[in-house]
Amino acid sequence: QVQLVESGGGLVQAGGSLRLSCAASGFTFSRYGMSWYRQGPGKERELVAVTSSAGSSTNYANSVKGRFTSFKDNAKNILYLQMNSLKPEDTAVYYCKAVVTGVVYWGQGTQVTVSS
Repeated sequence: QVQLVESGGGLVQAGGSLRLSCAASGFTFSRYGMSWYRQGPGKERELVAVTSSAGSSTNYANSVKGRFTSFKDNAKNILYLQMNSLKPEDTAVYYCKAVVTGVVYWGQGTQVTVSS
């Protein structure tokens, strides 16, 4: 059974950093690309980053380029999102996503709050 569990969210001041983790199980992690999404209060869910199956490349939303880094540890089945230079507009619930044999799976989300 596919399971995705996010952790690492919290409250941080503007300019600070957080590292989010998504622990994956129930599928061959190294064979699948993974994504991060976020949903701020009163906003639609938006794509943040997409990382290839091998973790060799990642594409980012323009709003986070140069500040966020997503990478896969295929040996540990964990997807990370390193967030630096955080801004209040980064405040959101962050979710990881996997598409495994055509089925979309989401984690439960982790709250990130950035104070000004």
